[in-house]
Amino acid sequence: MSSSKRYVLREKRKARIRGKISGSASRPRLTVFRSLSSFSAQLIDDEKGLTVAAVLVKEGNVTGAQKAASLLSEKYSGPCVFDRNGYAYHGRVQAFADAARQGGLQF
Repeated sequence: MSSSKRYVLREKRKARIRGKISGSASRPRLTVFRSLSSFSAQLIDDEKGLTVAAVLVKEGNVTGAQKAASLLSEKYSGPCVFDRNGYAYHGRVQAFADAARQGGLQF
């Protein structure tokens, strides 16, 4: 499968997920982005269009995802809605979610 087709399929999954979930001031949307070299996460209030908190870790492995979760849980702890952004709930995304739950985020 070519990389462009893989990208298009992820964008379709992403749009389908975003149609079902939305963040608010009381429960911001926790979205993740992974690349080969980095891992980032944001807490977004979709009603106001504001980013509540954001982190970027320049490690693209599972350890980097766990570091991003611990940094984000220092900035915000409370209820949120998890948006896997079209990625499979496996590997780095799953490690991030588990570490975020241990850090105090509730989703």
